[in-house]
Amino acid sequence: MIETDTEVLTPLDQASDSAKEAGNSKGSAITRVLDILESVADSERPLTPTELSDRLGIPKASIHRLCATLESHGYLQARMSGRGLLPGNRFHRVALGVMASSPFRAQRHAILEGLSVEIGETCNISVPDGSEMIYFDRAETHWPVRVQLQIGSRVPAHATASGKMYLSSLPPAKRQRILRNSALNRHTENTIVDLQALESELDTIAARGYATDHEEYIDGMVALAVAVKDAQDRLFATLSFHAPVMRIPADSLPSYLPQVRAAGKQLSELLDE
Repeated sequence: MIETDTEVLTPLDQASDSAKEAGNSKGSAITRVLDILESVADSERPLTPTELSDRLGIPKASIHRLCATLESHGYLQARMSGRGLLPGNRFHRVALGVMASSPFRAQRHAILEGLSVEIGETCNISVPDGSEMIYFDRAETHWPVRVQLQIGSRVPAHATASGKMYLSSLPPAKRQRILRNSALNRHTENTIVDLQALESELDTIAARGYATDHEEYIDGMVALAVAVKDAQDRLFATLSFHAPVMRIPADSLPSYLPQVRAAGKQLSELLDE
Protein backbone atom coordinates (compact mmCIF):
# COMPACT_ATOMS: atom_id res chain seq x y z
CA MET A 1 0.00 0.00 0.00
CA ILE A 2 1.01 3.65 -0.33
CA GLU A 3 3.49 4.82 2.28
CA THR A 4 2.15 7.98 3.88
CA ASP A 5 4.32 8.18 6.97
CA THR A 6 7.01 10.04 5.01
CA GLU A 7 4.46 12.64 3.94
CA VAL A 8 2.89 13.69 7.23
CA LEU A 9 0.16 16.29 6.95
CA THR A 10 1.22 19.23 9.13
CA PRO A 11 -1.15 21.94 10.42
CA LEU A 12 0.16 24.14 7.60
CA ASP A 13 -0.70 21.43 5.07
CA GLN A 14 -4.16 21.12 6.56
CA ALA A 15 -4.71 24.86 6.36
CA SER A 16 -3.51 24.82 2.75
CA ASP A 17 -5.84 21.91 2.02
CA SER A 18 -8.77 23.85 3.42
CA ALA A 19 -7.94 26.78 1.19
CA LYS A 20 -7.68 24.50 -1.83
CA GLU A 21 -11.01 22.90 -1.02
CA ALA A 22 -12.62 26.31 -0.69
CA GLY A 23 -11.23 27.57 -3.97
CA ASN A 24 -11.23 24.35 -5.92
CA SER A 25 -13.57 24.40 -8.89
CA LYS A 26 -12.27 21.18 -10.46
CA GLY A 27 -15.50 19.35 -9.82
CA SER A 28 -16.34 15.95 -8.48
CA ALA A 29 -14.24 13.13 -7.06
CA ILE A 30 -14.65 11.38 -10.41
CA THR A 31 -12.93 14.28 -12.15
CA ARG A 32 -10.12 14.14 -9.61
CA VAL A 33 -9.68 10.40 -10.09
CA LEU A 34 -9.44 10.83 -13.86
CA ASP A 35 -6.92 13.66 -13.42
CA ILE A 36 -4.80 11.47 -11.13
CA LEU A 37 -4.84 8.52 -13.55
CA GLU A 38 -4.00 10.73 -16.51
CA SER A 39 -1.09 12.37 -14.66
CA VAL A 40 0.38 9.03 -13.56
CA ALA A 41 -0.02 7.54 -17.04
CA ASP A 42 1.60 10.54 -18.76
CA SER A 43 4.53 10.86 -16.36
CA GLU A 44 7.95 9.57 -17.38
CA ARG A 45 8.63 8.56 -13.76
CA PRO A 46 6.61 7.49 -10.71
CA LEU A 47 4.82 10.38 -8.99
CA THR A 48 4.30 10.74 -5.25
CA PRO A 49 0.95 11.85 -3.81
CA THR A 50 2.56 15.18 -2.84
CA GLU A 51 3.68 15.76 -6.43
CA LEU A 52 0.19 14.93 -7.66
CA SER A 53 -1.28 17.36 -5.13
CA ASP A 54 1.02 20.12 -6.37
CA ARG A 55 0.36 19.39 -10.04
CA LEU A 56 -3.40 19.08 -9.79
CA GLY A 57 -4.19 21.52 -7.01
CA ILE A 58 -5.94 18.81 -5.00
CA PRO A 59 -5.51 18.76 -1.19
CA LYS A 60 -2.99 16.24 0.10
CA ALA A 61 -5.52 14.50 2.31
CA SER A 62 -7.81 13.98 -0.68
CA ILE A 63 -4.94 12.83 -2.89
CA HIS A 64 -3.81 10.24 -0.32
CA ARG A 65 -7.35 8.94 0.09
CA LEU A 66 -8.04 8.71 -3.65
CA CYS A 67 -4.66 7.14 -4.45
CA ALA A 68 -5.10 4.55 -1.70
CA THR A 69 -8.49 3.63 -3.16
CA LEU A 70 -7.10 3.41 -6.70
CA GLU A 71 -4.23 1.23 -5.49
CA SER A 72 -6.52 -1.10 -3.55
CA HIS A 73 -8.56 -1.65 -6.72
CA GLY A 74 -5.50 -2.25 -8.93
CA TYR A 75 -5.61 0.96 -10.97
CA LEU A 76 -2.38 2.23 -9.41
CA GLN A 77 0.55 0.41 -7.89
CA ALA A 78 3.18 1.77 -5.52
CA ARG A 79 6.89 1.26 -5.99
CA MET A 80 8.41 -1.11 -3.47
CA SER A 81 10.11 1.88 -1.81
CA GLY A 82 6.69 3.45 -1.38
CA ARG A 83 7.95 6.59 -3.10
CA GLY A 84 5.89 6.96 -6.24
CA LEU A 85 2.92 5.54 -8.08
CA LEU A 86 2.70 3.65 -11.37
CA PRO A 87 -0.25 2.46 -13.48
CA GLY A 88 -1.55 -0.84 -12.10
CA ASN A 89 -2.54 -3.99 -13.96
CA ARG A 90 -6.23 -3.10 -13.89
CA PHE A 91 -5.47 0.27 -15.47
CA HIS A 92 -3.54 -1.54 -18.18
CA ARG A 93 -6.51 -3.82 -18.82
CA VAL A 94 -8.79 -0.79 -19.21
CA ALA A 95 -6.41 0.62 -21.80
CA LEU A 96 -6.31 -2.74 -23.54
CA GLY A 97 -10.10 -2.68 -23.52
CA VAL A 98 -9.89 0.51 -25.54
CA MET A 99 -7.55 -1.28 -27.93
CA ALA A 100 -10.09 -4.08 -28.13
CA SER A 101 -12.77 -1.71 -29.34
CA SER A 102 -13.24 -0.55 -32.90
CA PRO A 103 -11.24 0.76 -34.74
CA PHE A 104 -8.29 -0.46 -32.64
CA ARG A 105 -9.44 -4.08 -32.74
CA ALA A 106 -9.16 -4.28 -36.52
CA GLN A 107 -5.78 -2.54 -36.60
CA ARG A 108 -4.37 -4.63 -33.76
CA HIS A 109 -5.57 -7.90 -35.24
CA ALA A 110 -4.28 -6.93 -38.68
CA ILE A 111 -0.80 -6.55 -37.18
CA LEU A 112 -1.10 -9.99 -35.56
CA GLU A 113 -2.40 -11.58 -38.75
CA GLY A 114 0.39 -9.99 -40.76
CA LEU A 115 3.03 -11.37 -38.41
CA SER A 116 1.41 -14.81 -38.39
CA VAL A 117 1.42 -14.94 -42.18
CA GLU A 118 5.02 -13.67 -42.33
CA ILE A 119 6.47 -16.26 -39.97
CA GLY A 120 3.87 -18.98 -40.55
CA GLU A 121 3.01 -19.59 -36.89
CA THR A 122 0.38 -18.66 -34.30
CA CYS A 123 0.94 -15.22 -32.75
CA ASN A 124 -0.43 -13.86 -29.48
CA ILE A 125 -0.81 -10.70 -27.43
CA SER A 126 -0.77 -11.39 -23.69
CA VAL A 127 -1.23 -9.19 -20.62
CA PRO A 128 0.09 -9.77 -17.10
CA ASP A 129 -2.10 -10.61 -14.14
CA GLY A 130 -0.01 -11.28 -11.06
CA SER A 131 2.00 -14.46 -11.59
CA GLU A 132 0.07 -15.37 -14.74
CA MET A 133 -0.34 -14.13 -18.29
CA ILE A 134 -3.72 -13.85 -20.01
CA TYR A 135 -4.06 -14.42 -23.76
CA PHE A 136 -5.68 -11.23 -25.03
CA ASP A 137 -5.66 -11.79 -28.80
CA ARG A 138 -4.27 -14.32 -31.24
CA ALA A 139 -3.87 -15.05 -34.93
CA GLU A 140 -3.85 -18.75 -35.81
CA THR A 141 -1.48 -20.47 -38.20
CA HIS A 142 -2.86 -22.45 -41.13
CA TRP A 143 -0.88 -25.56 -40.12
CA PRO A 144 -3.03 -28.53 -39.02
CA VAL A 145 -0.52 -29.31 -36.25
CA ARG A 146 -0.66 -26.43 -33.76
CA VAL A 147 -1.07 -25.71 -30.07
CA GLN A 148 -4.57 -24.57 -29.08
CA LEU A 149 -4.50 -21.88 -26.38
CA GLN A 150 -7.67 -19.83 -26.65
CA ILE A 151 -8.19 -16.12 -25.94
CA GLY A 152 -8.66 -15.75 -22.20
CA SER A 153 -6.39 -18.68 -21.37
CA ARG A 154 -4.14 -18.19 -18.35
CA VAL A 155 -0.58 -19.47 -18.39
CA PRO A 156 2.12 -19.37 -15.68
CA ALA A 157 4.56 -16.50 -16.05
CA HIS A 158 7.64 -18.46 -14.97
CA ALA A 159 7.17 -21.18 -17.63
CA THR A 160 6.31 -19.13 -20.74
CA ALA A 161 8.14 -16.72 -23.03
CA SER A 162 5.52 -14.00 -22.58
CA GLY A 163 5.54 -14.39 -18.80
CA LYS A 164 9.31 -14.33 -18.52
CA MET A 165 9.38 -11.24 -20.73
CA TYR A 166 7.01 -9.54 -18.30
CA LEU A 167 8.87 -10.66 -15.18
CA SER A 168 12.18 -9.47 -16.63
CA SER A 169 10.77 -5.95 -17.01
CA LEU A 170 9.91 -5.56 -13.32
CA PRO A 171 12.00 -3.82 -10.66
CA PRO A 172 14.00 -6.48 -8.78
CA ALA A 173 12.04 -6.11 -5.52
CA LYS A 174 8.65 -6.52 -7.20
CA ARG A 175 9.90 -9.43 -9.30
CA GLN A 176 11.19 -11.23 -6.22
CA ARG A 177 7.93 -10.62 -4.37
CA ILE A 178 5.90 -12.16 -7.21
CA LEU A 179 8.21 -15.14 -7.61
CA ARG A 180 8.41 -15.90 -3.90
CA ASN A 181 4.64 -15.81 -3.64
CA SER A 182 4.22 -18.04 -6.71
CA ALA A 183 4.15 -21.79 -7.00
CA LEU A 184 6.96 -22.48 -9.46
CA ASN A 185 5.32 -25.67 -10.66
CA ARG A 186 7.10 -27.96 -13.07
CA HIS A 187 5.17 -28.44 -16.33
CA THR A 188 7.88 -30.20 -18.35
CA GLU A 189 11.43 -31.41 -17.79
CA ASN A 190 12.65 -28.01 -19.03
CA THR A 191 10.58 -25.82 -16.69
CA ILE A 192 12.83 -23.60 -14.57
CA VAL A 193 11.68 -24.19 -10.99
CA ASP A 194 14.83 -23.11 -9.12
CA LEU A 195 14.42 -19.49 -8.01
CA GLN A 196 18.08 -18.56 -8.43
CA ALA A 197 18.22 -20.09 -11.91
CA LEU A 198 15.02 -18.28 -12.89
CA GLU A 199 16.37 -14.95 -11.62
CA SER A 200 19.48 -15.48 -13.75
CA GLU A 201 17.33 -16.28 -16.79
CA LEU A 202 15.26 -13.12 -16.25
CA ASP A 203 18.40 -10.98 -15.99
CA THR A 204 19.56 -12.39 -19.33
CA ILE A 205 16.17 -11.66 -20.90
CA ALA A 206 16.20 -8.08 -19.60
CA ALA A 207 19.65 -7.52 -21.09
CA ARG A 208 18.88 -8.92 -24.55
CA GLY A 209 15.28 -7.69 -24.87
CA TYR A 210 13.46 -10.91 -25.74
CA ALA A 211 12.40 -14.15 -24.07
CA THR A 212 12.18 -17.74 -25.27
CA ASP A 213 10.37 -20.87 -24.13
CA HIS A 214 12.30 -24.06 -24.88
CA GLU A 215 9.56 -26.62 -24.21
CA GLU A 216 9.17 -25.22 -20.67
CA TYR A 217 5.37 -25.13 -20.57
CA ILE A 218 4.27 -27.75 -23.11
CA ASP A 219 6.41 -30.60 -24.38
CA GLY A 220 7.18 -30.09 -28.05
CA MET A 221 6.32 -26.36 -28.08
CA VAL A 222 8.76 -23.46 -28.36
CA ALA A 223 8.05 -19.73 -28.27
CA LEU A 224 9.59 -16.27 -28.49
CA ALA A 225 8.23 -13.05 -26.95
CA VAL A 226 9.01 -9.32 -26.96
CA ALA A 227 7.56 -6.42 -24.99
CA VAL A 228 4.85 -4.09 -26.28
CA LYS A 229 5.67 -0.77 -24.61
CA ASP A 230 3.72 2.38 -23.88
CA ALA A 231 4.78 5.97 -24.54
CA GLN A 232 6.88 5.95 -21.35
CA ASP A 233 8.80 2.84 -22.52
CA ARG A 234 7.10 0.59 -19.97
CA LEU A 235 5.92 -2.94 -20.76
CA PHE A 236 2.21 -2.81 -21.49
CA ALA A 237 1.69 -6.26 -22.99
CA THR A 238 3.74 -8.94 -24.74
CA LEU A 239 3.78 -10.14 -28.33
CA SER A 240 4.80 -13.74 -28.93
CA PHE A 241 4.59 -16.65 -31.31
CA HIS A 242 4.72 -20.34 -30.55
CA ALA A 243 5.33 -23.36 -32.73
CA PRO A 244 5.97 -27.09 -32.59
CA VAL A 245 9.67 -27.76 -32.16
CA MET A 246 9.53 -30.09 -35.16
CA ARG A 247 8.92 -27.00 -37.36
CA ILE A 248 11.11 -24.48 -35.53
CA PRO A 249 14.03 -25.84 -33.50
CA ALA A 250 14.68 -23.90 -30.30
CA ASP A 251 18.01 -22.56 -31.53
CA SER A 252 16.27 -21.05 -34.59
CA LEU A 253 13.88 -18.87 -32.56
CA PRO A 254 16.09 -15.72 -32.57
CA SER A 255 16.10 -15.70 -36.38
CA TYR A 256 12.47 -14.51 -36.21
CA LEU A 257 13.27 -11.65 -33.86
CA PRO A 258 13.36 -8.85 -36.49
CA GLN A 259 9.81 -9.60 -37.66
CA VAL A 260 8.43 -9.94 -34.13
CA ARG A 261 10.12 -6.74 -32.96
CA ALA A 262 8.79 -4.84 -35.97
CA ALA A 263 5.23 -5.98 -35.21
CA GLY A 264 5.72 -5.11 -31.54
CA LYS A 265 6.78 -1.61 -32.54
CA GLN A 266 3.63 -1.27 -34.64
CA LEU A 267 1.49 -2.28 -31.67
CA SER A 268 3.29 0.23 -29.46
CA GLU A 269 2.66 2.97 -32.00
CA LEU A 270 -1.01 1.99 -32.10
CA LEU A 271 -1.19 2.65 -28.35
CA ASP A 272 0.08 6.20 -28.90
CA GLU A 273 -2.53 7.14 -31.49
